[in-house]
Amino acid sequence: MSKYDVAVIGSGPGGYVAAIRCAQLGMKTAIIEKYNTLGGTCLNVGCIPSKALLDSSHHYEDALKHFEDHGIEIPGDIKLNFKKMIERKASVVEQNTKGIEYLMDKNSIDVLQGVGTFNDKNTVVISSEGKDDQTIEAKHIIIATGSKPATLPFIKIDKERIITSTEALSLKEIPRHMVVIGGGVIGLELGQVYRRLGAEVSVVEYMDRIIPTMDAAQSKELTKVMKKQGVKFYVSHKVSKVARKGDEVTITATDKKDKEVTLSGDYCLVAVGRRPFTDGLKVENAGVKLNERGQVAVNEHMQTNVQNIYAIGDVVRGAMLAHKAEEEGVFVAETIAGQKPHIDYNLIPGVVYTWPEVASVGKTEEQLKEEDIAYKTGQFSMRALGRSRASGDIDGFVKILADKKTDEVLGVHIVGARAADLIAEAVTAMEFRASAEDIARMSHAHPTYAEAIKEAALAATDDRALHS
Repeated sequence: MSKYDVAVIGSGPGGYVAAIRCAQLGMKTAIIEKYNTLGGTCLNVGCIPSKALLDSSHHYEDALKHFEDHGIEIPGDIKLNFKKMIERKASVVEQNTKGIEYLMDKNSIDVLQGVGTFNDKNTVVISSEGKDDQTIEAKHIIIATGSKPATLPFIKIDKERIITSTEALSLKEIPRHMVVIGGGVIGLELGQVYRRLGAEVSVVEYMDRIIPTMDAAQSKELTKVMKKQGVKFYVSHKVSKVARKGDEVTITATDKKDKEVTLSGDYCLVAVGRRPFTDGLKVENAGVKLNERGQVAVNEHMQTNVQNIYAIGDVVRGAMLAHKAEEEGVFVAETIAGQKPHIDYNLIPGVVYTWPEVASVGKTEEQLKEEDIAYKTGQFSMRALGRSRASGDIDGFVKILADKKTDEVLGVHIVGARAADLIAEAVTAMEFRASAEDIARMSHAHPTYAEAIKEAALAATDDRALHS
């Protein structure tokens, strides 16, 4: 039986990063992955492939609608080779997963392919079709098994016409009409991909607005922009039935006045969130407890009720974000090594990779009101920014929320070009407890999108934005 200091079950962003950090800290490490490729959901059927399609579809839309504005004339009709677009996406995924293999080899981490099942708190059995079972022993075990797409009890996912994000990333054709159930990150990103490629897209959302966990101003702005792009929204609608007949899918929903609405399309994307994945893990053999939501229960050290077993990422409480899982992977590795790491969950940013992008960190205005915290607001429109006008990306804004008494920045919310990258400035500032005045006094290169952050900080500081 092979013996390890640490065994990591699952090779997604949380798992493989945990394994790397454990190896860096001198621990003999193994990583167990049931699929043939490393990287988990994020690299194989999540973050990376969806961004590849978002970028490709963005180029296509620019060629169709915006190149002429820039003086670029393409003779003849612009043609879409959807098969090639999907092939490029697969190539991007392969490059990234091969990169993880390289990192495992570089850090002398043993990669064990198969389904990992707890035998007891220190041993894991690895089962792989066509091979004999392998049992390993580890002093510490990290559960990093991630999540799977969730559904509603009455919806039968057939993976053909009634699909999840996994199937939406590898369609053989562009839908005529895609009905998306769920106005969150996944539904909006994939909805925008297929809208750009020519599909009619309708989004049905149970809450009264899309991206309901983000600041309401961001929801309002993204709704406005995506409506302009041709996406139809049905908010405050509860789906009650999804039925398929041949190539047609019918979705029945009721609004807040109990009026029934019926939508028909050739594809229905069910994007109602994700569920923690512990199937086949047999945590009960190790005595590990799950909570009422099916998540692995952990304490503030990411430790389960069994002292030597930890859990990270989508399988535990908190936002299901790849970068949150990575932070937790490093946190656990350093905890096992006897260090004192720290994660501030309030400062883990959230991003929607539509165009314009949407990014947030810290408290929303709604949360500050609910918590009865006195605050002030500074907001600056991207439309007033020279860089935005130069690129034609004039939708969106930067909104800064600061403590009314101390001026400390409590939240930053961005809609606009490159918001996903800009939010890092806000995270950095907030990690160092910056005030709005601090950001306002920092020099920002001109012309850049980042100047909008400085202007919003100026607006939050005695309403002294310079360009609005």
